[in-house]
Amino acid sequence: MPYPPSAPLPYDYLLVGGGAAGLSLAYYLAQEPRLAEKRILLIEPEAKDRNDRTWSYWADEPTPFDKLAVGEWQHIAFRAPGFARVLNLGKYRYRTVRGLDFYQFVHQALVARPAQFTVLRGRVASLENTGVGVRARTEAGEEFIAHYAFDSRPPAITPRPGRHRYLLQHFVGWEIETTRDVFDPNVVEFMDFRGPQYHEARFMYVLPFAPRRALVEYTLFSAQVLAKAEYEAHILDYLTNTLDLAPADYRMVEEEMGAIPMTDHPLPEGVGANIINLGTRAGRAKPSTGYAFRRIQAQSARLAAALAATGRPPRDLTGDRWQFRLFDTLLLDIMQRRGETTRDIFQQLFERNPVARILRFLDEKTSWADNLRVMNSVAPGPFMRSIWHVLRGRPGNR
Repeated sequence: MPYPPSAPLPYDYLLVGGGAAGLSLAYYLAQEPRLAEKRILLIEPEAKDRNDRTWSYWADEPTPFDKLAVGEWQHIAFRAPGFARVLNLGKYRYRTVRGLDFYQFVHQALVARPAQFTVLRGRVASLENTGVGVRARTEAGEEFIAHYAFDSRPPAITPRPGRHRYLLQHFVGWEIETTRDVFDPNVVEFMDFRGPQYHEARFMYVLPFAPRRALVEYTLFSAQVLAKAEYEAHILDYLTNTLDLAPADYRMVEEEMGAIPMTDHPLPEGVGANIINLGTRAGRAKPSTGYAFRRIQAQSARLAAALAATGRPPRDLTGDRWQFRLFDTLLLDIMQRRGETTRDIFQQLFERNPVARILRFLDEKTSWADNLRVMNSVAPGPFMRSIWHVLRGRPGNR
């Protein structure tokens, strides 16, 4: 349903990018009756017609995309040398959504509102505030104006390694089918740290969809990606020595890989009065874990509610609290300085706290009292050294 007008036509909202962040906001805007008369233009650079990624999240209340989940679990397992525990999530559920299912679901909702939404294929080359709104120009030379723009393009930052910390959560995963029952479909292997750490944080992650089907992923928190063969070697080792599978016992159905930036580099919530950043551009990938999907939903709901109630975005665009940014910075500093100690920190967290408290803490919903309980549950030494690095304004190094 592209609609390329011959002259600039004022839209109420311009959504730049059609990934998780842009489409999530589009969906929340579409579901808000008070915004039904708004004219919304979505410019996305490519067709979302393949399953290019999956998103996992935990939640203790219903979310709009739960119906799309290809898996839902009430138990997760944490494993490290000398400690292993399967944890009941209580009122929480852990879910996984495939990218293609999400893209199709949202686009169907937009197609059902042709008077409200226009979708255009293209890449925005420039986006600027004007006296009354924003102006966007595409690489093809088209120009559009709107009252507000919501920008979910990847962040463009100039690294300052002397001031901030820059790591990646990077991974390769194989979705496999086995010839016999291997997986417990009720338990996600959330973090299996039993393998060598090589001075970094490295773990296996397993999403079991059925007794004979699962995603088996090798994940690292470090500054540099590996050669693909290195990830694959660790996956093969896990399949062979932990799951006791021979090559004839399984086949690979799909493969996924990725690298999620994890940094405390300041990522602005917006630019000027009328450009609001979304997704990773607004720091929605949590710096210390890489999880982003639920944080994107929370920002989308916040923006849609404010636009419906006041006609303007909220003053506080994300609702982030400064103390959690500090906690993220401290953990990033430890990962950068002594990555192998990350395993010990997570073991102490899961050994000494109820799982609900950990999830609330990672969701940035804990009280000051619970924050103190969490911090008191881990060895203070690594954090004290990182506090010193934060106070002096320079990241720690090995």
